[in-house]
Amino acid sequence: MSAASCAPLRSTRTAVRVRRRAALAAGAAVSALLVSACGSGGTSGGGGQTGFVTGADGISTAKKGERADAPDLSGRTVDGGHIDVDDYKGKVVVLNVWGSWCPPCRAEAKNFEKVYQDVKDQGVQFVGINTRDTSTGPAKAFEEEFGVSYPSLYDPTGKLMLRFEKGTLNPQAIPSTLIIDREGKVAARTLQALSEEKLRKMLEPYLKDSSGKSET
Repeated sequence: MSAASCAPLRSTRTAVRVRRRAALAAGAAVSALLVSACGSGGTSGGGGQTGFVTGADGISTAKKGERADAPDLSGRTVDGGHIDVDDYKGKVVVLNVWGSWCPPCRAEAKNFEKVYQDVKDQGVQFVGINTRDTSTGPAKAFEEEFGVSYPSLYDPTGKLMLRFEKGTLNPQAIPSTLIIDREGKVAARTLQALSEEKLRKMLEPYLKDSSGKSET
């Protein structure tokens, strides 16, 4: 085989090695981010300016004027559709990170659907981020089992979570739940499975109209 004919083969092998290294690096980053994955809680921070406080109930909040913008959260959903969380600006968004393999996620799923049905007509949209499921099959089965009617972005490698700026109210465990206010900024976060009562308590300050009467 001539040197000229070998060149494309060497180029292809090099490209494959580069892609493998990139995939490994991304996987390591996600593993580091989710070191407390599928547990009852996690730790805040990750460097940088925090600008938020964590209450005794494990719910962290940021005041208006000190909230970070939510990153680009868009892509394919578990059911094959496509959503962009930015399209919900003007609504309060409850963002829940979950996996079908995660027992605390299974424990809280029915609570999320019940609260969603109660508040969806009050300018509130629930959105899930399904992560670390290697295919959509188990995620679809999860949604069917628990009657989940709101959409979930399919994020098997955790790349969407890595878009949150360190030191802000970023998701760091599975499950994690965030409240994105009507202006598209992250207002609250918890790194634990939520009971119905606790989810309602977390959401309640943001339920009023855009005048901000009940905002924290």
